[in-house]
Amino acid sequence: MTANLIVVSGPSGVGKSTVVKELKERAGSVWVSVSMTTRDQRDGEVHGREYFFVTREEFEETVRMGEMLEWAEFAGNLYGTPAQPVADKLLEGTDVILEIELQGARQVRARFPQAKLVFLKPPSWEVLVERLTNRGTETLETISRRLEVAKIELEAEAEFDVSVVNHEVIATAETLLDFARSHS
Repeated sequence: MTANLIVVSGPSGVGKSTVVKELKERAGSVWVSVSMTTRDQRDGEVHGREYFFVTREEFEETVRMGEMLEWAEFAGNLYGTPAQPVADKLLEGTDVILEIELQGARQVRARFPQAKLVFLKPPSWEVLVERLTNRGTETLETISRRLEVAKIELEAEAEFDVSVVNHEVIATAETLLDFARSHS
């Protein structure tokens, strides 16, 4: 049985983090990669759990050393996936979930054509706007930028192997779990 690399992507505010967290709780057999970022740590976040929070200089050095599976700049911050932990888990036979943005998903597809790409989408544009606004973690300017990027991301849905509408977190996580199991 070969381990799968499963990419979960979609626009900011669609609920990727919430769904992946639920998926992790329901499936002990998958490993969720922890990304690296230069963005500020939010209340309640723990270094090494939600992200590895680093300086721009540290991040750029990691890229220069070729140690990133994928990376992108989004809303003025750098985000990326350290390659070695992913490779280690796949070699162990453990399915790996990456929760990343569109640019990163495209990079993973180019490097690992066998990766399974899942596009998570909102029930409607209005729901996406509401989710981003209700977070209360970003300025109106940042929300506006994220919504502009979301329009582009929604147009890329056809690039993915499967699309899942995030109506309800538990049901969406179950759908993703079924997808992962069907490709093992």
